[in-house]
Amino acid sequence: MGKVVLKLGKDISTDDIYPGRFMATVLPTETPQFCFNDRTEFNAKLKAKSIPAGSVIVADENFGCGSSREQAVSTIRGHELVVVARSIARIFLQNSINLGLQLVVCPTIEANEGDELEMVAGKVRNKTSGKEFATVPLPPARQAIIDAGGLIPYTRKKVLEQPAR
Repeated sequence: MGKVVLKLGKDISTDDIYPGRFMATVLPTETPQFCFNDRTEFNAKLKAKSIPAGSVIVADENFGCGSSREQAVSTIRGHELVVVARSIARIFLQNSINLGLQLVVCPTIEANEGDELEMVAGKVRNKTSGKEFATVPLPPARQAIIDAGGLIPYTRKKVLEQPAR
């Protein structure tokens, strides 16, 4: 994984991630500019490309609650950020799988902005504090979709693996 660039609390809604007033912009190539738009300092860093791919957003419980807008996922995915949260709202989780957003459910995660995190054998290790936290693995089929980059790339791969008839 990488460095924690944003630490969030409980019940972070899709409207916080991708404000509804930008819903006219829905293309995954355009949504990233509005990622956490109302958190102006963080958004400015994203727009300036000063946050490297693989950086981590850490959140408490119920990350991605609220509406079912998949733009909230595509805006984070567009910056190639990783989400580590104590729990993730059900629809946000499914949208994340479908769009290939890297995420980790880690019910006891303890991390602050600036901490370095890494995944090791089903755990998140906070290299800064030296502590390790167990993760809740996704079912293998769902993880395979994320690893492929989302449902469309996964399906393409599966179709191409089929023997010719």
